[in-house]
Amino acid sequence: MDTPMPLEGLHGNSAYSALLNEIRDGHLSPGDRLRETELAKRFNISRTPVREAIRLLEADGLVTHLPRVGATIRRLDYSEVMELYEMRVVLECTAARMAARAASDVEIAELSAISEMLAQVGEGTEASRLNRQFHLALLNAAKNRFLTKSMFNLQKAMLILGRTTLADPERYQNAILEHQAILEALTRRDGEAAETAMQDHIIAGQRARIRALRIDLDNPNAV
Repeated sequence: MDTPMPLEGLHGNSAYSALLNEIRDGHLSPGDRLRETELAKRFNISRTPVREAIRLLEADGLVTHLPRVGATIRRLDYSEVMELYEMRVVLECTAARMAARAASDVEIAELSAISEMLAQVGEGTEASRLNRQFHLALLNAAKNRFLTKSMFNLQKAMLILGRTTLADPERYQNAILEHQAILEALTRRDGEAAETAMQDHIIAGQRARIRALRIDLDNPNAV
């Protein structure tokens, strides 16, 4: 099965790809304003591709236009966050179960290597990147193109969840243990155990996200 398409893969617009990367890496956060002139200068391009990129991001549901503010990175409300994680449970638990059956030894070894790197980098942005890599590698190992397409659409919404929960030391350590439980189930080719371990992992992430969301609501001016 082919590696899942990068999120920018549907468009040739380099400004679109650059903005997706900025959102993914946390350089643009929910609520941040997108100013065409500033972005064109930053990317060393004209305003036209930037305007088109913003339009595409709005079509993706990642950008909204606020009165007297203009284009901004959209914030997910509480109900949207809950719905997002509900779908993550459905899709990623299915992926874990399928991967237990379909993953090659090489793919499981790759997942193990990613997990080991995650355990060494410490909490923060790099941990978030490796976590995404782990989940994408597991999805690839499930070898189901329709599942991949469904997860692809969900991944875009996940970009605007906000700051990574893996910046929290406790969540970071727990995520490492949760990945290990998933890996152990995959190694045993135990689909039911892999599905359960993934469900535990997603729900733990959901709880951490809700805590972070409540903190942000209580401290609207916090950086």
